[in-house]
Amino acid sequence: MGTPEFPDLGKHCAVSDCKLIDFLPFTCDRCNQVYCLEHRSYIKHQCTKADKQDVTVVICPLCAKGVRLVPDQDPNITWENHVNTECDPSNYEKVTKKKKCPVPGCREILVFSNTIKCKDCTVDHCLKHRFGPDHKCPGPKNLQTSFSFMNILNGSKKEGSKSKSSSSASSKWTTSFLNTASSIRASAEAGVSKLSGEINQAWQTARGGAGQSYNGGQVEQCPQCGAKFSSVTALVDHVHNVHERSGNRSGAKVTIDVCPKCSRGFRDPVSLVEHVERDHGGSSRA
Repeated sequence: MGTPEFPDLGKHCAVSDCKLIDFLPFTCDRCNQVYCLEHRSYIKHQCTKADKQDVTVVICPLCAKGVRLVPDQDPNITWENHVNTECDPSNYEKVTKKKKCPVPGCREILVFSNTIKCKDCTVDHCLKHRFGPDHKCPGPKNLQTSFSFMNILNGSKKEGSKSKSSSSASSKWTTSFLNTASSIRASAEAGVSKLSGEINQAWQTARGGAGQSYNGGQVEQCPQCGAKFSSVTALVDHVHNVHERSGNRSGAKVTIDVCPKCSRGFRDPVSLVEHVERDHGGSSRA
């Protein structure tokens, strides 16, 4: 068999009635025998291990799941193992029931290629009824707030309509919560008012610290420029340093008359007399 250069070239067919030498032989992947072109298939050479790598799946009539049969195992044993371990009859309806369009009168079966979910009601429909007016869409759902307190109040209201005891308990809880909130708010407002009073007091103290040395709270005011001073001496010095010097430059002189009782200065003597008669009862004695 073969040639002197290639002694292993070609092999005989394993079929006893053939034994044909083939230079391009075929090796069976099940029985590992060599065959010619005519007997290369499993049926032609009647392979005894043709079903060695076959995959056989049986659909369970109870749960609609696929059960794979083991080639070297009895099918009855495989079936018994499935029934005792994996079989779930409740899955049968989920698998066999086909989803249809929910529109009344529509028998369209919904699959991957013809299913459209409505953005408003989030329900799957067929292509024919994908628009809102076609399936009488009720519109978007009401948004549920994520605030736990509002959810508790809404839940208590719903429960209150069902039973009186639950409504009274929820009302007591709500009342206690509102009372607590009111007390917290009142304490906060009192703290803010107290703080504002302290700030105003500190501001007045810093602003009018020198006002404590005034005589009975009397404030002297310059009759010419309206400046305020804590004492008559300061007012006289102000008039002398500011207005008399500027008046000398302009040729005018300002005279200040002082009340002998309250030491208040006046530019006009008539105003001084009126002040004495009005405030001191016509007496100018100190």
